[in-house]
Amino acid sequence: MADIRNNFVGIKSPNPFWLASAPPTDKAYNVIRAFKAGWGGVVWKTLGEEGPPVVNVNGPRYGAIWGADRRLLGLNNIELITDRDLQVNLREIKQVKKDWPDRAIVVSLMVPCVEESWKAILPVVEETEADGIELNFGCPHGMSERGMGAAVGQVPEYIEMVVRWCKANTRMPVITKLTPNITDVRKPARAALAGGTDAVSLINTINSITGVDLDSFAPQPTIDGKGSHGGYCGPAVKPIAMNMVAEIARDPETHGLPISGIGGITTWRDAAEFMALGAGNVQVCTAVMTYGFKIVQEMIAGLENWMDEKGHASLDDIVGRATPNVTDWQYLNLNYVAKARIDQDACIKCGRCHIACEDTSHQAITSMVDGKRHFEVIEAECVGCNLCVNVCPVENCITMEPLAAGAMDQRTGKPVSPIYANWTTHPNNPMAKVAAE
Repeated sequence: MADIRNNFVGIKSPNPFWLASAPPTDKAYNVIRAFKAGWGGVVWKTLGEEGPPVVNVNGPRYGAIWGADRRLLGLNNIELITDRDLQVNLREIKQVKKDWPDRAIVVSLMVPCVEESWKAILPVVEETEADGIELNFGCPHGMSERGMGAAVGQVPEYIEMVVRWCKANTRMPVITKLTPNITDVRKPARAALAGGTDAVSLINTINSITGVDLDSFAPQPTIDGKGSHGGYCGPAVKPIAMNMVAEIARDPETHGLPISGIGGITTWRDAAEFMALGAGNVQVCTAVMTYGFKIVQEMIAGLENWMDEKGHASLDDIVGRATPNVTDWQYLNLNYVAKARIDQDACIKCGRCHIACEDTSHQAITSMVDGKRHFEVIEAECVGCNLCVNVCPVENCITMEPLAAGAMDQRTGKPVSPIYANWTTHPNNPMAKVAAE
């Protein structure tokens, strides 16, 4: 059986599945039930400084995007950090850690960008014997307007400064949670590393408005006729999150920096993909809010079964395995040629491949042959874009088949070259000539 025990910057847990800082981790009642279901760790919902708790709205807090089958694809969340008293949270964290010593408990923190505020909260969190802290530099709504959350995460100099304060004032591992609401996520990651962070976690939620009520003309969710932008999460953000994880993992300046992957993780496969791109573990929120705590049991079983099937003994065998295969467009092999193939036995003759190719691509799929409805690839026109594969409703009906070196590409009338060649040396690239000179 594969060993899926996790050691993330010295924080140990029985598996790599943690609950992200969010409504599911707001109180001991939830966290205990999550641990009973099998979760390896939690990041306790973000704590603020001592004093009056924050005030959340009393109406709707979520907007949503659904697929055609009503499956939830994304949530827009306008809830703030915990609105429970700091001391209540601290007492619960201490007791839960005492009762569940084998599970990871990391405490998310957000206080004003003032050194004394961080110095004040760090020792009281440390006293709970929590395993680490996560600096919430990502929250894009409500708190950012107060100079916290994403307002800090969008300024690398602030990130480095606060991380330094924390590393100087606590023994606990520091995880820096990054915002995706930025042009280049590598810069805040580099700043966190420069400040001494032990790890980064990403992504936090994306600025969003998920819909508008066309009767009241107010954004959703609507509070007394008004709406606000919120944080977007769920399966729809997974591609954005994976790209940002990969950007940090393959950046020479942050290569080797531990990453906790977050963003749309719903299945064991999602988790394995994040880890293959460089994440040391994963955090989950929206999937639990949709399906409940027990979803982790499917994640654990699925990951273990896949690892056993592939011969991966431990998580170290998969973490970062895909990172070297992520490259810039300019280094892709321009001599690689693939053509679409339609399995006529599997084809249900719906015509979606033909319509997509005819109207929006390269007119490379027939609709009629010898007076009969028939869909077949015209190799002389096919550029191998694989749009037809993605619109076909039948899995594996259309596949992409690479042409062997020396085979004739009917579109160009030239044999496929066995030599790797990319844009940096292509004769059409004006910069290639400059570089040569």
